[in-house]
Amino acid sequence: MQVVQSQLKAFLIDSGLVTETQVKKAEKEAERSKEKLADVLIKQGMVKQEDIIRLQAYILGIPFVNLEEENIPKEVLSIIPEPIAKKHNIVAFRKIGKNLEVAMLDPGDLQTIEFIKKKAGLKILPRLTSQESIKNVLKQYQKSLQAEFGELIEKEARIIPVPEEGQEEMAKEDLEKAAEELPIVKIVDTLLKHAILQKASDIHIEPLEKEVIVRYRIDGILHDAMVLPSQVQAGIVARIKVLANLKLDEHRLPQDGRFKIETEEYKISFRVSILPVYSGEKIVMRLLPEGSKGLTLEILGFRGEALERIHQNIKKANGMILVTGPTGSGKTTTLYAVMDILNTPEVNISTVEDPIEYRMPRINQTQVNPKIGLTFANGLRSLVRQDPDIIMVGEIRDTETASLAVNAALTGHLVLSTLHTNSAAASFVRLIDMKVEPFLISSTTNCVIAQRLVRLLHQDSKEKYKLSSDEIKSLGGQFNLDEILKILQREKVIGPKDSWGDITFFKPKPTVDCPDGYKGRIGIYEALEVTESIKQMIVARATSSEIELEARKEGMVTMLQDGFILAVEGRTSIEEILRVTKE
Repeated sequence: MQVVQSQLKAFLIDSGLVTETQVKKAEKEAERSKEKLADVLIKQGMVKQEDIIRLQAYILGIPFVNLEEENIPKEVLSIIPEPIAKKHNIVAFRKIGKNLEVAMLDPGDLQTIEFIKKKAGLKILPRLTSQESIKNVLKQYQKSLQAEFGELIEKEARIIPVPEEGQEEMAKEDLEKAAEELPIVKIVDTLLKHAILQKASDIHIEPLEKEVIVRYRIDGILHDAMVLPSQVQAGIVARIKVLANLKLDEHRLPQDGRFKIETEEYKISFRVSILPVYSGEKIVMRLLPEGSKGLTLEILGFRGEALERIHQNIKKANGMILVTGPTGSGKTTTLYAVMDILNTPEVNISTVEDPIEYRMPRINQTQVNPKIGLTFANGLRSLVRQDPDIIMVGEIRDTETASLAVNAALTGHLVLSTLHTNSAAASFVRLIDMKVEPFLISSTTNCVIAQRLVRLLHQDSKEKYKLSSDEIKSLGGQFNLDEILKILQREKVIGPKDSWGDITFFKPKPTVDCPDGYKGRIGIYEALEVTESIKQMIVARATSSEIELEARKEGMVTMLQDGFILAVEGRTSIEEILRVTKE
């Protein structure tokens, strides 16, 4: 059910939300971009999405409801099954007698309304709502899922097979049987589904003496998800081993595997690592979404000079581009974004990775397998004979791989790879430690990117504040505030005369939806281009501090400074920036 644009335009002006001049400008942009007028006005920040929806509701004569902070009773929520709610953006939120009030994005979807009416046997009263309200209510299905998990354990854990008294481990036949038992299958399926819905990046299943702890890593932070009785541990491990095609009766050695879950809603690959610990076997599973749209450098958080430097250097026909940072800082994702830009029919791109995290079309990806002698070094040695234009090496871990990567860059290839260092400047010292000659490093390295991932503030609940004189003094004791202030002014996120006391920052405000006040992550970066002066310093074996100082003089924005830009923009907090940038 669409509102006529002319009606909406008149109501927007009459309501005082926008001026006629603003509407005319937005109309020109809408005509140019082929977008709706309302979408352009929202994008330009002239009106909020809720304002548009409220006006649409008024024009259509349908009540508007805001459910962003509402907690819907389980018995009402479950009237509309979760798959239907997700597919048709419709949720039940109130039941009075034989009347069921439903919130939806399109009250003109009469087919869905009629379906729910027949299924529930109730009179359906449609209400217009926002996308954020629908999202909030859909998350409450997840809470129901957790309650369902508790009920499942309570009802069915009693019939799960466990080792007999005096028996430390179950026999292989018993493990095979346990892995196929319905209670175990239900528990593992529920555990995986819950992690997917929570957008977890990792699942940790940790056996203790009397219980099993399940934790999810969400936005880089580990959270306790559930506690299971110890009797389910053997069955869960067996089930995951079956899914990942691992040895059921091997309990003394680490094992690695992989499996995939595919539904209409998502396609997730799970990378499984099993490690023997004192109380059993610990499982860590990395969740890798497949088939999702490629991320651009801009979406990942690159901006300004850093973005320009990367684009300039990936156009070069040879040399090395390195991405550095600790484990879990998003290095591989950045390399995939770069490869996505470079992936054209005119070039041959080959990779050697451990593991292959995302499948990319038209790129030849090789999985490292040390058990059969396929290491990074051996894989890279073979790749060079495959006539590649661009080579991606998942990680430079040792002297042999470093030497081969440098030689490949010298012989006309563009080499992309990662290193584990704390800053961009430290990568040169690391390569020298790997016995690579400084003159080779200086002549082959084009650009080094260092990065971290910071959590984003929940935009609907953050709190404004300004730094006190004591807080400014404390920060001044740790960082060069004058330099950071100049960067903020140069990037035009503050006024040319603003001081630290004038700048508005934001703090997280916990909500039911986001208990810690954060939602999602983005990268902070520094891009160090190897200029002539930096080359000379590398050859002279300068320290990483000296190289970084020279790079800053040449205009490099450090990760800390990039983080402060995000904090001033209200996208993250100072506390979060300090947390991820401390060494």
